Amino acid sequence: MRNMRFSVLTPLWWNSLTFSLSVAETLSTFEKDLSLVRFISAELTRGYFLEHNEAKYTERRERVYTCLRIPRELEKLMFFGFFLCLDAFLYVFTLLPLRVLLALIRLLTLPCCGLSGSRLLQPAQVCDILKGFIMIICYSMMHYVDYSMMYHLIRGQSVIKLYIIYNMLEVADRLFSSFGQDILDALYWTATEPKEKKRAHIGVIPHFFMAVLYVFLHAILIMVQATTLNVAFNSHNKSLLTIMMSNNFVEIKGSVFKKFEKNNLFQMSNSDIKERFTNYVLLLIVCLRNMEQFSWNPDHLWVLFPDVCMVIASEIAVDVVKHAFITKFNDITADVYSEYRASLAFDLVSSRQKNAYTDYSDSVSRRMGFIPLPLALLLIRVVTSSVKVQGSLSCVCVLLFYLGMTTLKVLNSIVLLGRSCLYVKEANMEEKLFQSPPTATPGRASSKSNRSRFTAPSGDAADEASSTSITSQPVHRVENPAPTLPTSNSDQFLTTPDETEEKDITQDGSELKHRAPKKDLLEIDRFTICGNRID
Repeated sequence: MRNMRFSVLTPLWWNSLTFSLSVAETLSTFEKDLSLVRFISAELTRGYFLEHNEAKYTERRERVYTCLRIPRELEKLMFFGFFLCLDAFLYVFTLLPLRVLLALIRLLTLPCCGLSGSRLLQPAQVCDILKGFIMIICYSMMHYVDYSMMYHLIRGQSVIKLYIIYNMLEVADRLFSSFGQDILDALYWTATEPKEKKRAHIGVIPHFFMAVLYVFLHAILIMVQATTLNVAFNSHNKSLLTIMMSNNFVEIKGSVFKKFEKNNLFQMSNSDIKERFTNYVLLLIVCLRNMEQFSWNPDHLWVLFPDVCMVIASEIAVDVVKHAFITKFNDITADVYSEYRASLAFDLVSSRQKNAYTDYSDSVSRRMGFIPLPLALLLIRVVTSSVKVQGSLSCVCVLLFYLGMTTLKVLNSIVLLGRSCLYVKEANMEEKLFQSPPTATPGRASSKSNRSRFTAPSGDAADEASSTSITSQPVHRVENPAPTLPTSNSDQFLTTPDETEEKDITQDGSELKHRAPKKDLLEIDRFTICGNRID
């Protein structure tokens, strides 16, 4: 054993002695030939070999290529997400009124036709009627809000105060969007869930008034946001507009130097899609209000055009820089945006199935945090106050405009469905579409089933375990199950779960092993990163 240890240590000792002698010889030679001319000559002629560290520099080059690919891949996702939001937004103006009309006709003609089933109306028809009544009530309430008084009140404030107000409005908009869809979902489920007693229907009334209050307050919030932007456009020195645009670059500081995983980046991407679409609608509202003030003079539109382009360009630049450096610092490839696009396409394709358990507009709301009802309500309010409809010719123009929007909605839906099928096929997600919707049993399941809700399979395990796939989550089975209620995986969002659901803790003596769950992209919805835990 002693001889073996000596044989192992001998090469190490000999190498260190050789290195020390070579260093000493180099220093002695340098001291003998020490001169300024020799030093300058060495600085000008000394060389180095990058191929000796090939892996390091190859990785650096790939990072540069990834940063150069980010704008193209990001804009592909933004372009696809923009038309998804546009489809959900046009649905409020085009198909929703027709669906409400058909539901009301069925409700009125029901005594003549007789009861053909156990339900008076289908759940989708009940939700459509509720949406229609919410829009009508909130629209009538919006008439009591004076836009002109709000404009002059905001314009009289100082620049710094307006900058603070605009930041507060952005935060409030995110909070409203985060909680708003939950309020609407609570209303829809309370109105359509099976009820044993008739008096249980009374619970719909408080949920309905809560939803009306939410939509009205959110519409007022967006109106104040649009008014502030309008004041910035009409300011003489454009200082407020410059400050508001520079506010976007502050977003880079708050997000670039944080640790992000794929799921967190997916939520941020959805947030950016929603934010960009909302800004476009706000710019449209600002242009409509300004054109009305100048009697629809087309020359004034070219005055607004440079400022509009400036706002859009700054938004695109901030998104590109933010995502480029987030992917760089967290070693995320540019191909991840194709996965995000396939996840959004999966929502669209799955909502078109016969056994779909959610409407597509609600699916977009849950996924991106984009709720079209308040924004559509504000746009209707601005258009009706800016454009006066008088005479039969004006009514014909309104009808033609409605038919044009309906045509645009249908064509957009057809193109989106075709592209979505292509993206789902490229991502090999076709088998997920034919899995039955998951069911949930009342009561609290065991900790094992709770952990399975928050754990997504990865690698080969995903191919073997079909019960833990994207669209169907594992369910704890009991011997005597109660009537099952359909649920959607989009109802699950990435917030910090309970400690018992988040980690598997196994104790072996004094050692604790923690396993944090990994979530699949299709389990992620809502853009509110502020509610998520980023390790």
